[in-house]
Amino acid sequence: MLPEGLRSFLATETGSTLVLLAATVAGLLWANLPFRETYETFWETGLSLTLGDHELGLTLREWVNDGLMALFFFVIGLEISREVKVGQLRDRRVVAVPAVAALGGMIVPALVYYAVNAGGDGSGGWGIPMASDTAFVLGLLAVIGARCPEPLRVFLLTLAVVDDVGAILVVAVFYTKDLEVKPLLVAAVLFALIAAVRWLKVGRGPVYVLLGFLMWVAVLRSGVHPTIAGILLGVLVNVYAPPDSERLRAGELVQRLQRDPSPELARAARRSVVSTVSVNERLQLMLHPWTGYVIVPLFALANAGVRLDPESLRRAATSPVTLGVVLGLVVGKFAGIALGTWIPLRMNWGDLPGSLVWGQLLGGAAVAGIGFTVSLFITDLAFGDRPDLQSQAKIGILAGSLLAAGLGWVIFRLAWKRGGVCAPPSVVVEPPAERAPLPPVTSADHVLGPPDAPVTLIEYGDYECPFCGAVQPVLDELKRLYGDRLRLVFRHFPLQEIHPHAMPAALVAESAASHGRFWEMHHLLFANQLALNDRDLLAYSERLGFFPWEDVKELERKVGEVKRAGKRAGVRGTPTFYLNGVEYGGSHDRDAFVAAVDAALAASAGRGGQGGQGGRGRGRRGGRGGRGGRGGRGGQPGSAE
Repeated sequence: MLPEGLRSFLATETGSTLVLLAATVAGLLWANLPFRETYETFWETGLSLTLGDHELGLTLREWVNDGLMALFFFVIGLEISREVKVGQLRDRRVVAVPAVAALGGMIVPALVYYAVNAGGDGSGGWGIPMASDTAFVLGLLAVIGARCPEPLRVFLLTLAVVDDVGAILVVAVFYTKDLEVKPLLVAAVLFALIAAVRWLKVGRGPVYVLLGFLMWVAVLRSGVHPTIAGILLGVLVNVYAPPDSERLRAGELVQRLQRDPSPELARAARRSVVSTVSVNERLQLMLHPWTGYVIVPLFALANAGVRLDPESLRRAATSPVTLGVVLGLVVGKFAGIALGTWIPLRMNWGDLPGSLVWGQLLGGAAVAGIGFTVSLFITDLAFGDRPDLQSQAKIGILAGSLLAAGLGWVIFRLAWKRGGVCAPPSVVVEPPAERAPLPPVTSADHVLGPPDAPVTLIEYGDYECPFCGAVQPVLDELKRLYGDRLRLVFRHFPLQEIHPHAMPAALVAESAASHGRFWEMHHLLFANQLALNDRDLLAYSERLGFFPWEDVKELERKVGEVKRAGKRAGVRGTPTFYLNGVEYGGSHDRDAFVAAVDAALAASAGRGGQGGQGGRGRGRRGGRGGRGGRGGRGGQPGSAE
């Protein structure tokens, strides 16, 4: 199954394809209808921002290309950062093949284009056929449907991320003119300041927006294309996989808010829930629809308007620029990606995702020749002062992209007919990890009930866990209801990662056990879950007539052994229950427990009363609801790291 973030990315890219296509057609129609003069007139209209003596004046097209597209590349930077730190690009063997394929898919098209245009006026446009358009590629794959499996989409998405990085580096290094050092130094200082504010955690959203805008202006003034600022800022945004402790703490705060709502608790719960998702992913969720459905289509509308009259088409048909772009996208991309895939596989540098076959990979290599957004972007940079070459390059981009899409469609159909079916492979269920048997009940356990009781209920618990506290009255009622037919066993499983007082409380309970007062201390601790600091624990011990810290090392050893044995048996959270050696998977309310105990009693009677010895069998894993229930008093459970 694909990660949630990756599924969201794919859904946004493929869903925005129709909008992008509609904007492209609209731009072409606008530039070719009788009122076509209004196309250039509108997009060349000036729009200025003035602050005192400072003025920032750009045309509407420049505001789109240099301004809004910086936000598009900011989102790309976010995606790159996420993939590198917590996504597909973490694993060298997974990323090696698509990364080398992406390099081949950039180098070979550039060489093909340059070979056609070497020494000519259009030689500077070698970067045009280098980049694939992710939205159009994924959109076409969605249309192809069952012939294209999810692993190929993942492969092409990873390739597209590397492809985007390469395109940005090409723009920064080779398409920067009239470099101004002073604004560039100012941009570098602002970037360092943003990094410092992020590291010190002293800034809020508006601070980053202001500093980011100033950095964008400085980069714009420096002569470097300002979209570079977008991708640098995107890479800088923090991304992390939140630890289980953060998610559990958020869940507990929400549960407490439900029981005892207050403004302070609501604020704490909101902050805790928000912290379980990184800023990077929150920004992607917020900005990706805007870039996919508004900014990129607006860019297409502003830049795809090329004249397609007979004279323009005649010139393009004999233009080395048009021919170089078409060959680069159709032939260069296909050959470069195919070669870049074969080399790392041959050298055993990495592996392919899923069960891809060459028919699928070649189809993906062909559709990767759909170059649009970044290709138009580089066209504007390469031929900004040559409208004739711009027109020829844009016609080449449109023609090459259509041919690449058609070639990919044909390859997928041939692969399908020849048995290279691209349907997702059958789901293989991995066998569960081997676990140790549940430890049997011994004299070292804390037991309430006779050893010959037909039903044994073992609890792994934590004195600071609110779900353990909530279920304790239910267990007390069960004991009163069933008497000697039910044996209760409590085992320590302190979650120190999220409950700082859980281990000291367990040690005090063990100390009480050595004085014959375990169950009294047990109920006292659960009755005072919000007061478990050292002073409180000492007071409870004095109330029961003993000093708790006489042999702390030995107590820690005993609690640690119980927890480790539980982990080996498969315990991961609190409370976890075992009923006659089988993990209990029901709710934590009274009726659910009564039904389970009655069933265990009936089963024990059918076996001649031999079911009471808990811990003999390994049992089966209960559902996720088994550690907190689906609506009982226990709520959702805690979980160990």
